[in-house]
Amino acid sequence: MEYNPITVTELNLYIKDKFNKDEYLNNVLIKGEISNFKHHYTGHMYFTLKDENSLIKCIMFKSYTNNLKFVPRDGMKVIVLGTVSVFERDGVYQIYCKAMQEDGLGSLHIAYEELKAKLEKEGLFDPRYKKEIPKMPKCIGVLTSNTGAVIRDIINVSTRRNPNVYIKLLPVPVQGEGAAQKIAEAIKIMNEKKLADVIILARGGGSLEDLWPFNEEIVARAIFASELPVISAVGHETDFSISDFVADLRAPTPSAAAELAVPNISDFVLKLDNYQLRYKNALKKKIEIMRLRFEKCMMRRAFSNPLQNIQDKYLYIDKLNKSMQTNVTLKLQNSKTKMVELVTKLDSLSPLKTLTRGYSILEKDGKIIKSVNNLKKDDEINIRLIDGKAKAKICE
Repeated sequence: MEYNPITVTELNLYIKDKFNKDEYLNNVLIKGEISNFKHHYTGHMYFTLKDENSLIKCIMFKSYTNNLKFVPRDGMKVIVLGTVSVFERDGVYQIYCKAMQEDGLGSLHIAYEELKAKLEKEGLFDPRYKKEIPKMPKCIGVLTSNTGAVIRDIINVSTRRNPNVYIKLLPVPVQGEGAAQKIAEAIKIMNEKKLADVIILARGGGSLEDLWPFNEEIVARAIFASELPVISAVGHETDFSISDFVADLRAPTPSAAAELAVPNISDFVLKLDNYQLRYKNALKKKIEIMRLRFEKCMMRRAFSNPLQNIQDKYLYIDKLNKSMQTNVTLKLQNSKTKMVELVTKLDSLSPLKTLTRGYSILEKDGKIIKSVNNLKKDDEINIRLIDGKAKAKICE
């Protein structure tokens, strides 16, 4: 029996032709929830439309995206008008969207917003609870899958920035059922055993469903309760998970998380070199200032002629001594003159001086007689004259 096989391309073109001939598929109106949304730099939009049981890939070219009145995002419920066709290169069928309008938010997005509002109200996002990331950590704890590019990127970036840093990987599932519980348990283990100085919670990009473990309450509360600082690096730069808001620091990508957690050792070496140069310059400047101060001090008279000050003191003492002698002599002279004046005055008042003028002094019993009433007949008296004494007797 002879077979006539066809190529894969021919088969895909045949199927595509069948799709194109179906009028219903050429203008179908379908509703679902957006997932894994990507806005390409060319302007085209790629996403998945899903419901509870199935999903289908979609593409909306730039010529149609310009007519949108909203910005599509993961979790949004929409109604799409488009054509179902086959992309023959990959052998997959997808919707080529011509128009799209909002049909409400998806259940996951609603749950995300509700949990976010709840935790924010409780204060889990409050900046005052954020812990500081260590400046020079010795050990980085990584919670992510042990396969894939995330851990390799973290290792490459970390070791390049600091070859001495030690990385401890605690493998955890990053998507699927039960992943959130295992992530929360891993955070707890890291803290109980003090396995690292800082924790990086990381995962690559994905749809809202893929990233959902990082939006669950158990993970958020485990991060908040962690004594070790936590850096959240979940998804791409445009993805925001609940873990990003609770964590002490949010990184746009796992590689950026490694850069934030591990300081560049070459920057520290350069900074130390700059410090060393500044210290050397400061020391040179200090020495120069001290040298100038020393030279200025040595130019002072106390150092150039140290005996000059002593000699000046000697002259001052001699001057004081002469002044003191002069004052003492003058004081004695004044005192002597005053004494002569007093003696002269005293001498002029002396009763002995009166005797020189022919007077005498009468005494009785050692006392001077001032009145005749002090005498009576037969009293014996002494008469003091200028040249001696004589005795006399009162006759009447």
